[in-house]
Amino acid sequence: MKRMILAITVLALLVASGVALSAASAEIRELNITYVKAPLNIPSIVQKRMELFEKEFGPQGITVGHPEITAGPKQTQAMAAGSVDFANCVGGTSVLIAASQGLDIRIIGIYGRSPKAFTLLVNDPGVKSLADLKGKKIAGPKGTVLHQLLAAALKKEGMAYDDVQHIEMGIPHGVAALFGGSVDGALAAGPSVADALSKGARILFDGEGLVDATTVVAVRGELLRTHPEIVRSFDKVRRASVAFMKADPEEAFRLTAEETGLSVEQVREMAPLYDFDPEIRPSDIEELKRTQDFLLEAGLITKTIDVESLIEVVKP
Repeated sequence: MKRMILAITVLALLVASGVALSAASAEIRELNITYVKAPLNIPSIVQKRMELFEKEFGPQGITVGHPEITAGPKQTQAMAAGSVDFANCVGGTSVLIAASQGLDIRIIGIYGRSPKAFTLLVNDPGVKSLADLKGKKIAGPKGTVLHQLLAAALKKEGMAYDDVQHIEMGIPHGVAALFGGSVDGALAAGPSVADALSKGARILFDGEGLVDATTVVAVRGELLRTHPEIVRSFDKVRRASVAFMKADPEEAFRLTAEETGLSVEQVREMAPLYDFDPEIRPSDIEELKRTQDFLLEAGLITKTIDVESLIEVVKP
């Protein structure tokens, strides 16, 4: 009964702030919002499992798609092609790269911060520090928070990026390669970390003190300019999902466990690693600026942009 009341309350909040969208939204018949459930994106899972976006936009005749595009660069590519309207959890790295290449994209909020959830895993008991991986192979995605984590850790240890062999590989494949012995370290986050630890791997280091691991929420610039009411409604839903998490964490953990294949206990243990406060803090802007510096130094962008010009605060 408590869960039912909470669910009804969330839905009432969505309706109370404005049942109808303005007439300007009449031409919008479909919205595509990326669905990224890893590393442990509880708000997105709540949104999808409770059909919060459908309940918000459906009465206006707008259908909602949830393309599962997990890689940040592929999300921004889809936005460039017009097949995605909202990147609902995308790395700041991907947004900055896309913006530097001319994509009309805006950041409308912070999805999360989770430095301790981003890690470098090893399996060899002889590896005690990053220095022990000099000349060795480390698997992990490039142009991402994990890439930034590796670069920051090497710099902190007084090592050059080229002191290790960074092999481009997705997280699951990288972890598999670690256990297969073809790489010596794997950059990983979320459920892949929990699975690897259960099989005997260990965390050499995480992002604490190195990166904030900031993920953002982004929208096509054109949609924001022509249909701000759509963006306001989207923002309302994402805030409602965070509110539901706080009101009934156990139900949110249950939904997340079902969606990810983790146990409720594993979700409960991992959840404190994530800060899903949707507000954009001054520290978030500074982290995005540091991220841009990393991208420039790594040669992943050739020109800088005004980070603050990418940010649009959504007003109710």
